[in-house]
Amino acid sequence: QVQLMESGGGLVQAGGSLSLSCVASGRIFGPSIMGWYRQVVGKQRELVAEMTSGGRTTYADFAKDRFTISRDSVRKTMTLQMNRLRPADTGDYSCSLIISDRRFWGKGTQVTVSS
Repeated sequence: QVQLMESGGGLVQAGGSLSLSCVASGRIFGPSIMGWYRQVVGKQRELVAEMTSGGRTTYADFAKDRFTISRDSVRKTMTLQMNRLRPADTGDYSCSLIISDRRFWGKGTQVTVSS
């Protein structure tokens, strides 16, 4: 069974930075996609950024030029560096892993950006 655990959320002022981490455990072999999603108040959960095991990245428009995703497939970890944060970035950020046509989710970590 695959489990994902996020850390690194918290409270930050607008313009500040946070780094989120996700650690995966369990049997993870073969091609996979790890990503970050977020749910902000009043909106559906949306993709923030994701990276394939081959290194290809996809970013949401709001994340481009501010957020950077990275992953270490050997250590089964993923990081989201978020810079120039805005109050609109406030939300619950979840780690996702897609492998063998199955998707796994972490429980999420809260990010709050004050104005």
